Amino acid sequence: MTSFPEPPSDTYGIVYLENTDRELPIKLDQNMRYAYFKTIARGGKAIVMSCKDLHLSRTVCYKKLRPEIAHDPIEQQRFLREARVSALLQHPNTVPMYELGRDAKAQYYFTMKLVHGYTLREILDYRERYDLKQLINVIIQVGYALEYAHSHRVIHRDIKPENILVGPFGEVLLLDWGLAKVWNPDGSSNEETDNSEIPSKNKVSSITDSEKLQGTLAYMSPEQILRDPDIDFRADIFSLGVVLYEILAGQAPARGETVEEVKMQILNESPQKPSFLTNIHVPHLLETTTMKCIEKVVDKRLNSCAELVRFLEEDWS
Repeated sequence: MTSFPEPPSDTYGIVYLENTDRELPIKLDQNMRYAYFKTIARGGKAIVMSCKDLHLSRTVCYKKLRPEIAHDPIEQQRFLREARVSALLQHPNTVPMYELGRDAKAQYYFTMKLVHGYTLREILDYRERYDLKQLINVIIQVGYALEYAHSHRVIHRDIKPENILVGPFGEVLLLDWGLAKVWNPDGSSNEETDNSEIPSKNKVSSITDSEKLQGTLAYMSPEQILRDPDIDFRADIFSLGVVLYEILAGQAPARGETVEEVKMQILNESPQKPSFLTNIHVPHLLETTTMKCIEKVVDKRLNSCAELVRFLEEDWS
């Protein structure tokens, strides 16, 4: 069994007295709180950096919108939702949020725990190095996070290997709640920010389109593709089932050269069982559980992530 890869030994800073006992200034300037910025990633919508929180003497993760969309009201709303949903869902498998604010240019930012590790996508790129039990444990941890979110009436809607982080101490974190669906107390939902068309001719190599395609098509449930207003938590079960399928089969159940091809497969074609696509032994219980997760008819899927976790924790070896 191969352990998950560990970051360099200097990733985690040593705690020194000079950092713990230094006095705070009498007058605090919030715009001078963060320093020593270093870009970690640039996405289609946001920039993620590490920086030093001078008040607490720790390195944190700092996220802000890209300058070209920083004043777009829809993107601002999504950004605020991501920050606040992440803050409200306090669970061992979600990233702790620290602060939401505006910088000196009045642009939104939020800070959160900086967690070093590798995404499940990076791990699956070296699938042959890992024991199946290790990978299934990752799915179990994500299932815990989703069951917690669903109990708080939140749907993630963007479950994919890129949004699952595995840390060096065995921690598993579900990232990026920017597409989360939430409701008003009366059950209504303002979906203005989700009225996006899925392009029909774009190459699948650019799965997530910053303007047209919200979420990642290969992992979307049929009801998410069709923008069903009655979408519920079972859309997340479908997406997590696709990730599970990819772990077992080495590929997603729907593939194609264009977005339209992938969409039609998800909506109309029944995928092969994972055992038909790989020479690696696929335990029967895992295969049947996976296929129940990715049923096209919502009412035929597993009823909850708790039920999914129960199956995955059985002796399937």
